[in-house]
Amino acid sequence: MAFEYAPAPESRAIVDIAPSYGLFIDGEFTEAADGKVFKTVSPSTEEVLAEVAQAGSEDVDRAVKAARKAFEKWSALPGSERAKYLFRIARIIQERSRELAVLETLDNGKPIKETRDADLPLVAAHFFYYAGWADKLGHAGFGPDPKPLGVAGQVIPWNFPLLMLAWKIAPALATGNTVVLKPAETTPLSALFFADICRQAGLPKGVVNILPGYGDTGAALVAHPDVNKVAFTGSTAVGKEIARTVAGTRKKLTLELGGKGANIVFDDAPIDQAVEGIVNGIFFNQGQVCCAGSRLLVQESIQDELLDSLKRRLSTLRLGDPLDKNTDIGAINSAEQLARITALAEQGEAEGAERWAPACELPSAGYWFAPTLFTNVTQAHTIARDEIFGPVLSVLTFRTPDEAVAKANNTQYGLSTGIWTEKGSRILAVANKLRAGVVWSNTFNKFDPTSPFGGYKESGFGREGGRHGLEAYLDV
Repeated sequence: MAFEYAPAPESRAIVDIAPSYGLFIDGEFTEAADGKVFKTVSPSTEEVLAEVAQAGSEDVDRAVKAARKAFEKWSALPGSERAKYLFRIARIIQERSRELAVLETLDNGKPIKETRDADLPLVAAHFFYYAGWADKLGHAGFGPDPKPLGVAGQVIPWNFPLLMLAWKIAPALATGNTVVLKPAETTPLSALFFADICRQAGLPKGVVNILPGYGDTGAALVAHPDVNKVAFTGSTAVGKEIARTVAGTRKKLTLELGGKGANIVFDDAPIDQAVEGIVNGIFFNQGQVCCAGSRLLVQESIQDELLDSLKRRLSTLRLGDPLDKNTDIGAINSAEQLARITALAEQGEAEGAERWAPACELPSAGYWFAPTLFTNVTQAHTIARDEIFGPVLSVLTFRTPDEAVAKANNTQYGLSTGIWTEKGSRILAVANKLRAGVVWSNTFNKFDPTSPFGGYKESGFGREGGRHGLEAYLDV
């Protein structure tokens, strides 16, 4: 008989969300110059969590000035002193990880087991890792005495709000830069809690500034003449706009953009293990992952066996309250994103692909989309080309390794791929031909602060993480 799962809700009581939050500029919370505010809602219930100040161009100017002023003293500190602050931040994140996990789940909609077991440990690990580099920059391979750039303007997305903040802020501070960061408008809360962590760690004023707002806030930050470095994670369309804005200036730029990752399963792959990897690759964080394995390329001879196993596995996924520790699939981040996913899935059906989803009851409030897979997909289908950024998997087949490589590379993106086979020689031969920044072998979605991450083609340029992640913040 099948076991029933009793509800196992994580308590909301651990996190204390204030009714309103200001901008964090020069070590203080402050109202926006024009008094504008916006509301942030919980995607799983649509309840308003808090009202947040909305930064305008005047606030961007104030924050950049504060960061520029703080830069003189911060960059002059010995690396070992900067490291102490980063270690302190890392430890406070660990101490407050349960609170931050609940907050992230409330504001983003992803399941608590993901924020608790993946996001928060990685956030702390990034600060620990880059704290270790702070006094060793002369040994990083970028010259004997590399210098910081100055003020970094950083714009992050809503799918991993705190983790993307860590990817941006940790290397910037370790290398002696100061930061003005704009979180996404649908998920500003964890960045504002991080501002409080900076105060708790005694970080000097102005070293980190947080400006919640919409696209125009990000555009003002990117275009500000006194910003020396721009780092952006988000959509390819916005990335192209940013590249146009900074062209001809002396600003250093890194972009981490969209993806349409291929997960390639050969006929000798361990099927059960591959199925777990496929599920993790596309349904983790509801598929709202730029390196998601959204295209499944399966060798023709095992297609039926693999799809049967995959459908069985999808039927066991639990969708619902993200604060329940049993939940596998949480809420889509916003009404706007849900509309985009829905439209693309409908287009897939209209173009003749075959849609399948397990029997799945969707909650009445909030933004929900059942895990979905499409078969009979060709490379001409929109769902095989466009980034859907949702829990939708397109299944294509191949006969030979060369065909698998050709299909995997047939995309404007190049962020990630996965290979499933028991032959090490095949992994190496195929991986060498794939045009993607990350190639996972017999696993998917594994991250580590010591390992660089980034894309080719329209997935952006530059690397985050590892020793390579220091280069973007140094004058080399």
